[in-house]
Amino acid sequence: MGYFTGRAGGKRYGVVRQAFAGGRAEKLVAEELGGADYVSLNLYRLGSGARLKPCEMPEEKVVRFVLELVPE
Repeated sequence: MGYFTGRAGGKRYGVVRQAFAGGRAEKLVAEELGGADYVSLNLYRLGSGARLKPCEMPEEKVVRFVLELVPE
């Protein structure tokens, strides 16, 4: 488990990343610092390939966030 701050899309976020199942699954939750934006996802590494499961938000939003996120 780890907490860090970072920037994406011109906003600053507090981010928590947790690994499960021996690293075969990860959860990432990001909350905008001083704002209302929120990003949450699960990533599963399966034998058939990785599966991204956004938590009640469009996959496009999650992918864009992860690609833009720059840790501070």
